[in-house]
Amino acid sequence: MKLATYKDGSRDGQLVVVSRDLSQAHFASHLVNHMQSVLDDWNYLAPQLQDISDALNAGRARYPFPFDPAQCMAPLPRAYQWVSGGAYGCHQALLDQAYGAPLTQPVTVAGPVLRQGAGDALLGARDTVRVGAGLDALDFEAQLAVVCADLACGVTPERALEGVRLVMLANALHACSGVGAQAMLAAAFSPVAVTPDELGASWSRGRVDLALQCHWNGRQVGQCEAGADMTFHFGQLLSALASTRALGAGTVMGSGAVSNRGGERQGQPHWPRGYSSIAEKRAMETLLDGQPATPYLQHDDTLQIDMKNGAGQSVFGAIELTLQWGAGVTRASAAA
Repeated sequence: MKLATYKDGSRDGQLVVVSRDLSQAHFASHLVNHMQSVLDDWNYLAPQLQDISDALNAGRARYPFPFDPAQCMAPLPRAYQWVSGGAYGCHQALLDQAYGAPLTQPVTVAGPVLRQGAGDALLGARDTVRVGAGLDALDFEAQLAVVCADLACGVTPERALEGVRLVMLANALHACSGVGAQAMLAAAFSPVAVTPDELGASWSRGRVDLALQCHWNGRQVGQCEAGADMTFHFGQLLSALASTRALGAGTVMGSGAVSNRGGERQGQPHWPRGYSSIAEKRAMETLLDGQPATPYLQHDDTLQIDMKNGAGQSVFGAIELTLQWGAGVTRASAAA
């Protein structure tokens, strides 16, 4: 099942069911209006939404209409919690290598580094992102994210994984100083969120075994395999967050920048799959040339993040963002 939230002038939008090929949609207003309501009463509402999905995919839906990603808010426009988890040990290891941190085991870390973001105004896939004029070092992190059910404090990774309700793409924007992320400024999400069963065999061991494609100003910069080098699966990330508190239905957990282990070519470090964050690219350059050369994000830069299945079809729809710098940015204008 694939779900999205259409803009209707409200903060929470209107829930729609989307066909598997992302061509058609159907309002679910006769059952439920908002995504959060579905998460709050999943066992009752999800089977009824699945019936709409089955009819839509079979061409039997009563009132289908063409699906338009430009009309989408984030699938869950407001979340009780939005957290980005450092699931890829090789990403942190690369940064450590580039900036001199001692490593005894380069791709082994004790646990995920979780960074809390603001969940009050999550952005849609086609929103223009406006940031304060004083920021001159802005990075992106292309990643996957899940939305969970209610999870008890101290939940095990296995039980936490059973509580994953939806999967989607995310792009977290950070203000950076040097290499470290100092602030999570905004987060944008794919037009569509999907239930894990919709991913079929690609959903395995709490990971998504598909390539995450990143384009920056129209040029492909990353084609990273999301499942291959994910040190901590989503059940482990949720369990780590729940080690200190219970999680409410609608908590959004990101994987952190998708990353793959590098290799070596002619005695030099080599990363054939590219990158999902500028920090990683700058770390590569530092290891190769002694200093970074790639600038951070600039005014009017565009970012496109997508993931396709084996048939070449987009699974979640693409995130397509334009960035603008300026004064007077407010919560209301950030997603204008």
